[in-house]
Amino acid sequence: MPRKPVTWYIATPADGVIEMSRQAGTPVNLAANVGQVIDHPKPCANLWFDESRFSYFRMVKRVGEVLEDTGMCPTWPVRLWIVQPLGETGNWSPRYYPYRVLSHQIRVIEETDAHRALGPAGRDVLDVVQQEVPERAARWAADWDADPEGMSERQWNWEQCGGPTCGSGRWAESLAMSVSHQRRESAAQTWIEHLARGAVDQALADTDASLMARCYAYGRATGRAVATQHEARFEPYVLDALRGTGLDSPAPAAAA
Repeated sequence: MPRKPVTWYIATPADGVIEMSRQAGTPVNLAANVGQVIDHPKPCANLWFDESRFSYFRMVKRVGEVLEDTGMCPTWPVRLWIVQPLGETGNWSPRYYPYRVLSHQIRVIEETDAHRALGPAGRDVLDVVQQEVPERAARWAADWDADPEGMSERQWNWEQCGGPTCGSGRWAESLAMSVSHQRRESAAQTWIEHLARGAVDQALADTDASLMARCYAYGRATGRAVATQHEARFEPYVLDALRGTGLDSPAPAAAA
């Protein structure tokens, strides 16, 4: 039975230029070369070690890791390209990077949906980051600044203990990180968290929210986004822990 062909990916900023090639002063534009073969403008002589910022083309076959080691800041949009390595190929370490290949020549096959770089639920993750987080960030920050001591205690209880219907926040975060590593989506999760924090910064840019309120909003935003990344994989016991279910409800009334 023939083996399924391997699909290789490269991510770029919106203009289609490989960011590390831009930084090296030898910009390579994938968008301008769809269907074409591209030779590396300044290949390294010592295979496969970096002699410059951009010594070879870097591709991955696990799309959830395509945003790793790109030289790009975690912003959106990005563009995702299917490419074919040509000629001699290499790898820094097949043991530690079995999903990566390096080459001095590629063929740009086609552009594909960029949200795939954020995992199978990437489209839903972007909806959370771009729609839900901006709508909720001001409320999260206001809740904190209205009662810093009370919210600090509730947050600690959630992080360390969880609740009757969900696990602790720290446990759920550790589990999500572990699963991202197993599924080769570590880079996806890292970007998701950065994008969520960036959405909070934009939402709170013109407010007087305190630093601690912003930190609280960061945690709530990243938790919701990562829960969406893993929504098809985890039960509500884990997902509710990531989302901080219960922190938005009114605090329990003090005993008389």
